Amino acid sequence: MSAGSPQARVRGGITLPTGTEIASYATYLEAQKAVDHLSDEGFPVQLVSIVGSDLRSVERVTGRLTYARVALAGAASGLWFGLFLGLLLMLFVGGSDLSIWLAAVLIGAGSGMLFGVISYALTGGRRDFSSVNAILASRYSVICAEQEAGRARRLIEGLEGVRPLQREPGAY
Repeated sequence: MSAGSPQARVRGGITLPTGTEIASYATYLEAQKAVDHLSDEGFPVQLVSIVGSDLRSVERVTGRLTYARVALAGAASGLWFGLFLGLLLMLFVGGSDLSIWLAAVLIGAGSGMLFGVISYALTGGRRDFSSVNAILASRYSVICAEQEAGRARRLIEGLEGVRPLQREPGAY
């Protein structure tokens, strides 16, 4: 269930769910598959929540940054902006002259490259790598409203390919 105590409120009006933990999974996809199975069985899934626990911030380094890489990435980003700007100019200024579009694309690519190189230079070598960030949970609990928890647990037990909670579930 999505209703929680007033103390559990977080930004955006979302609250921590109350109810019984009916299953626990190692991945979000397994928990999602369990809820999808409940939905397929006609279960009122508005009574169900997926809660990630033991959150960890993970940063995966994807490569080393060099001036050449930064310039290329900036040029590519600026190229897309120039393409969009060129199309707008052609639509609203009029004319079908491709030189307007080409100029906008080249100016966008050049500006993006310049901005990327300047931004990288201003870091002073403090961050010479690129990365992607994610918040990951080490387990995902499927929580259900008390009045339907037993039924939901029985429906999930018959589901292949996911590992339901091994210990006795309790109140969440």
